[in-house]
Amino acid sequence: MIDALISSKTRIKLLLKFFLNSNATAYLRSLETEFGESTNAIRVELNRLEEAGMLISTSQGNKKVFQANTRHPLFKEIHNILLKQIGLDQIIENVIERLGDVKRVYLVGDFSKGLDSQIIDLIFIGNIDKEYLLKLVEKAESLVNRKIRYLIYADADSFHLDFSKYNPEPLLLWSET
Repeated sequence: MIDALISSKTRIKLLLKFFLNSNATAYLRSLETEFGESTNAIRVELNRLEEAGMLISTSQGNKKVFQANTRHPLFKEIHNILLKQIGLDQIIENVIERLGDVKRVYLVGDFSKGLDSQIIDLIFIGNIDKEYLLKLVEKAESLVNRKIRYLIYADADSFHLDFSKYNPEPLLLWSET
């Protein structure tokens, strides 16, 4: 869907990287390795996005580190478009809101790093009917054309014990409050 609007594959990768998880940061060489593309193509798109005010940069030693500008007037809209592109809006609508006693839902894995993937990794916190969740996930998978993997934790305390094994930290997708 988004590739019909934006012809640059590199720009799409950068938008996913920075606008799905606003805490994501990266510098040119790390993006070259991550994307498997030339630094020139990445540099051109980084410069365009920075000039448009969509990315901000800071210097860390000899590296220019980029991050999404969450104050940009289009940040939320771009973020929501990317959620729709991935199908997370459908997951929230068709799974999370129907489960009942869900406290929080986190996105982990490739998408939390801003990388496109055919697998969506989620962590559910709350008292969840596992059989019902399985049925909802199967329906959501057919809607978004992606595999959904999940973990369930009864409470937030047990989840935070495992926080350190995720890089970057899990991205809060939904909260009951």
